[in-house]
Order: sequence, then structure tokens, then C-alpha cells
Amino acid sequence: MEFSIKSTRPEKQKSGCIVVGIFESRRLTDAAESLDEASGAHISGILKRGDMEGRAGTTLLLHQVPGIAAERVLLVGLGKEAEFNEKTYIDAVHAAMNALKNTGAKDAALFLADIGRRDMEWNIFHAVTAAMESQYCFDRMKSKPEKKRDALRKLVLHAAGDAALAERAMKQGIAVAGGVKFAKDLGNLPGNVCTPTYLAEQAVELAKEYKLESRILEEKEMKALGMGALLSVTRGSVEAPRLIVLEYQGTSKHKKPIVLVGKGITFDSGGISLKPGADMDEMKYDMCGAASVLGAIKSAAEMKLKLNIVAIVPSCENMPSGNATKPGDIVTSMSGQTIEVLNTDAEGRLILCDALTYAEKFEPETVIDVATLTGACVIALGHVASGLYSNDDGLAGELMEAGGNSIDRAWHMPLWDDYQDQLKSNFADMANIGGRPAGSVTAACFLAKFTKNYRWAHLDVAGTAHRSGKQKGSTGRPVPLLCRFLIERSTRA
Repeated sequence: MEFSIKSTRPEKQKSGCIVVGIFESRRLTDAAESLDEASGAHISGILKRGDMEGRAGTTLLLHQVPGIAAERVLLVGLGKEAEFNEKTYIDAVHAAMNALKNTGAKDAALFLADIGRRDMEWNIFHAVTAAMESQYCFDRMKSKPEKKRDALRKLVLHAAGDAALAERAMKQGIAVAGGVKFAKDLGNLPGNVCTPTYLAEQAVELAKEYKLESRILEEKEMKALGMGALLSVTRGSVEAPRLIVLEYQGTSKHKKPIVLVGKGITFDSGGISLKPGADMDEMKYDMCGAASVLGAIKSAAEMKLKLNIVAIVPSCENMPSGNATKPGDIVTSMSGQTIEVLNTDAEGRLILCDALTYAEKFEPETVIDVATLTGACVIALGHVASGLYSNDDGLAGELMEAGGNSIDRAWHMPLWDDYQDQLKSNFADMANIGGRPAGSVTAACFLAKFTKNYRWAHLDVAGTAHRSGKQKGSTGRPVPLLCRFLIERSTRA
């Protein structure tokens, strides 16, 4: 879809459809008021007859409105004005885009960016990301994809403020939405297609497109580095593991990079500690951390952020076989610390700990890892917020703010030493699980043992990276959070 910024009177905007908002009790927004005046009270007359009340998410399509240059007018309900917030705004854009799909309009003009408590830049950015999300459909694996009626190809965003700021917000929205789509596509692919090798190939293609430095480490190189924890997970699979490294240089090479580490288990059977069969197909989403990290560096390169960024993706399968790691086995991580593997289904932390140790070679300013790490995080926070852990409260605060701004929220969880006792082992330096209590916390505490030499945060996205049920699919989270964090860091650089 093509986007553009314009500042014009709504009644003079030539378009296949013009979109304006209506609050409850039929109160017209400024743009709707302008259309009503130009049409000789045509719109308010329709509302008075009871065709629309203005409830949030409702729409009403009008044809051939007198005095209006546009072919159609779409009224979008905004709910009660006193309760209008960020979510209502984004929902209104989604409602508009869904309604437009059922028209023949090839282009539309959105007059919603001057509504609400947020500034015009925020509204433009989120209008773009919501519009692109509304058009997303993953059907590449179907032999006969369903024909879509949606003819919309161009969307004009009305901005009454600074045109340069609006243009920047639009371009950032396009870049972030592109990263989200990239992450979604990878997440939605089945495990027999999106293998560690495939993931590495996609990363290399990304590097070519955006002129990134890339390096793909294979099993022999990982073995030479002493990555015994990572390699213990891949032992049961016939698929070869990969350690993917991408580097984006947006500023002086002397500036320390931000390192993003993404868990890339392309299918997780649980290994010898086999998962139940029900819903095991969703374990293809166990690489969504990797997908989000790749999506974020793609967006950052698209925006040409003035930062140095490194993406590290440890990738493999976790499968049962006669060669697989067994409960009770002890492995040695790249850091030299030994780990008693009490449960082979707690494999994400094993591949991440070696990747986090490997991250030290880049002398990072900050390291953020992203992982669908624990079912316990889903129990704690559901599917609304990602779990956030950090050894630096300032970094945690930045990520919380980025999550709030992007509506891709995270919640700061404890990382106290009190929990470390649960990871004690009689036979190794630590166990890979700490029992049922505070399972997401002890998983983060495990990772903290490998991140003492730099500022670090961990995002547990087990509950937010994908949906189940009828709407099953990757969400692309936390690409928006990561991108907002990177954008803010770039403005400070």
C-alpha cells in the first residue's frame, strides 16, 4: 500500500473514500463537521434519523454525498469522547480499513490524525502500522489462496501540523510495519520450511538488501567456541544448527552497539521431556524471538537509525532421538559454567546463554534478548504484556516507556537474588530449571548468570508473540517495542 501526507479541506479531497470520525451521541469531529457544512447538513440529517450512534468500532458508508469531492464518505464510530484513548484510536483505524475492504475504492483519505490526546506524529505513525496490519494475510502455503476483494492501494493521511514531522512519522510507521510483517511471515511458516538453515538464508538475504555485515556459524565453529549448552539442544535433530550474526552500522564504528539476541528454536518438541501432543503444532512459533530481532534490525536499517546494532540468533530444533540430551546430563556452556539439564524442554535458556556469552565479543552498550521462554510467563501476564527483566532499572524504564508508546507493552518483573537458590544443583554449577514456583523469574535468573558484564534486559514473549485458536498466527511482537526503543536511542545519539 502507498501512503502519502496531505493537508487539505476534507470536502475538497478527491478520493475514492474519505474517512471521518463520529463520537457517541452523534457528535461530529472537526473533519466530519466540515463535510456536514459542505453537504448542507446531509450527514447530520442521516445521523438524526438513527442510522449511526457513534459507538466505537461501528461504521457507516455513504455514497454520493452532495458538495463532497470524494466518491464515498465512511463514518467511523469513536465511542464516548471522554473515554477515547490510544486503543480506541487504533481500533478505529482497523474498523475503517476493514470497512474499506468491502468497497471498490482504490484510494482513501483518513481524517483521524487530529483526534485524541496524542500528538499528530503518534497518530500518523499508528495509523500506518494499523492500516498495514489490517491488510496482512499469510496464504503463501495454500495451493489456491482466497481471492481478496480489497482494491485499496493508496491511503492519504491528513495532517494539519508540521508536514516534515508527519512525513517522518509516516516513514517510520512504514519501516516498523515492514519489520512486523517480516517477523510474522517467518513465524507463520511451518517447521519443515523454516528450519535453522532457512532462517540463516533469510538473514543473509536481509543483509544483502540493507548492506549489513553477516556471519553464519555452523556446528563446527560453535563447537570450537565451546558452546556446549547450545549444542546439547540440537543433538536429537537431523537439522543442522546455525548461529546467525547480522551487524548494522549507522554511526561511528567506535560507538558501542546495541545487541539484540533472539531465541531461534524452529520447532520445539520438548526433546526427551516430550511435550503433550495437543497444540504441539504451535511450537513452530518458538523462533518468534529470532523473527522479531531480525524484523527489528530490518526496520532500523530501513529508517537509517544513527546506531550500531548487532542481531544474534542461535537457531536449532529440539527433538527426541537416541542421540538427544537426556534429563540429568551435564553440559558446559561457552562461559565455562556447567549446567545440569533437569528438563530438556527448558532448552531456550540453553541456547540463549551461549549466545549471550558470545555477545560479549562486541563490547556492547546494551544487550536485549527476546524469547518465547516460559509458559509460566503466560500464566503470570496472559497475552497482553511481555515479561521484562533487567539488571539495570534505567534500561527497564526505557523499555517500559517504549512499550507504552508503541502499544506493545511489557511489565517489569523481579530479578532478585532470592530466586537464585531455586537453580542450585548438587552436581553442576546450576540446574536449567528451578521448579514450578516463579518459573518465568527463575528462567530470567538463569540468563542473568551469563550477563554480568554488561547492561542487559530479557523479554519473555511466550504469551504475546503469537495467538491461538481461530486467529492463530504470529503477532510480530515485540518488533514495535524494540523499534521504538531504537528510535529513541537514535535521537539521543
